[in-house]
Amino acid sequence: MLRRPVPAFRASGRRLLAALVPAVALAGLAMSGDGRTGALPSPAEAGPLTVATWNMCGVLRWNCAGTGDSDAKREQMERLATRFKAQVMLLQEACAADVEAVRDALGPSWHSAFQPYTRRDSEGQRSTVRCGASGRGDAGYALLSAYPLTDVRRVSSPQPDTGVQRGILCAFVAAYDVTVCTAHLTPHVGEGTPAQRDFRRDQLAALADAVPERRTVYGGDLNVDPPGEHNPDSWVWPEWPYGTHWECDEGSARATHESRHKLDYLFTDLPRTGCRVIDTGVSDHRALVIQVDSRVG
Repeated sequence: MLRRPVPAFRASGRRLLAALVPAVALAGLAMSGDGRTGALPSPAEAGPLTVATWNMCGVLRWNCAGTGDSDAKREQMERLATRFKAQVMLLQEACAADVEAVRDALGPSWHSAFQPYTRRDSEGQRSTVRCGASGRGDAGYALLSAYPLTDVRRVSSPQPDTGVQRGILCAFVAAYDVTVCTAHLTPHVGEGTPAQRDFRRDQLAALADAVPERRTVYGGDLNVDPPGEHNPDSWVWPEWPYGTHWECDEGSARATHESRHKLDYLFTDLPRTGCRVIDTGVSDHRALVIQVDSRVG
């Protein structure tokens, strides 16, 4: 695949070598499904692949108290699968119980992988982040797929010394011969002080290093606007992903957050046949949905 020229405003920088940790060695990584695989179609037989990314705003204390209850968020997850035909969902700020409930509701062919956020205090003690409502469990980032997920792995990336530890989770979808990754990057000024280090560039580099150059769809809530002359944070974008892959809404860059910023992304090398921004009505983020032709590439 030919690489597109890197825009002049982007410094190339040194890409990080991301350490991919096997899922079986990760404490807290939950993988679920019916345990059956059966005969999988080839990518040519499977046809178009539709992938959605959505920050569900499931952690009540993260300015999400007025964004809808668990039932409303689960309904919108199911709507992404049924009405908008998403076969894979990349989720952030999701509640473990909601992911499991929707996976089960969609049927026995659906699978999920979940990684909880952790919080590290000043004494180095870690704890998981809770969604804040009874019965919804830990908050985290997740993959939800209509086909089995294999080679599931959390990608190592630099994180703040204290506060919330977010991250990147990848898996392989054999039915489409595609690698998918969901990411949630650290906002520059979040729980920490204004002097906190900006982790986004190194985290973006780790994400870019985690995906293959071919046959991949990846993204999530990257907590940064697209690169460009009007974005003072353009320096955080490494050569990848824009230098190698196309973004779902590239050329339009419609807002995905209630602040009227584009913070959510889906990148791919496969031919894009559609891109939608969907207001679910139960989050401060809109869902982004891409359709790609998996028979090519």
